[in-house]
Amino acid sequence: MAQVIHSPTATVASAASSQEKSLRSSMDSTRDVSAAEKIGKILGERLLFADIPAVSVLLKRDQKYHGKVKAVVDSLTKAGIKLV
Repeated sequence: MAQVIHSPTATVASAASSQEKSLRSSMDSTRDVSAAEKIGKILGERLLFADIPAVSVLLKRDQKYHGKVKAVVDSLTKAGIKLV
């Protein structure tokens, strides 16, 4: 799951998950890097639809910027979302 939080109101602005029925059927696996790329693409499209052109990426202390995390962020930028 990937989600974008609107900081001032602490509400979810948009989210995408591999567990959504519409996405699950198009994925071979819901736990690999290719699934993460699809989640990032869908999230990016939803953010653009919601008129949110830029986001900040905050990782938890133990998260590293590689693998599935990198795949989601790279897909967001390919979808047209800017990172600030």
